[in-house]
Amino acid sequence: MKEKIMLRSKAKTLEPVVRIGKSGLTDSMIGEINKNLIKRKLIKIKLLKSPGDRNEKENLITSIVEKTHSELIDSVGNVIVLYKKQL
Repeated sequence: MKEKIMLRSKAKTLEPVVRIGKSGLTDSMIGEINKNLIKRKLIKIKLLKSPGDRNEKENLITSIVEKTHSELIDSVGNVIVLYKKQL
């Protein structure tokens, strides 16, 4: 819990490194997110397409977290923060 709070405060100064647009979550997009997670550990992602409803947005976020094997740190509006521990 303490670690999550620290990561959330660290993320406030970050700019989004990946933007997910109308093409949605493609394999190349997952690759780009993974590449940035390996390089930076903590990244911010902007969802440009506002999903139709809350469930659609939650499903998209869940899908990103599962496919990248990362942890959701924060989700505010159309911006999410992900963290991936280095092995």
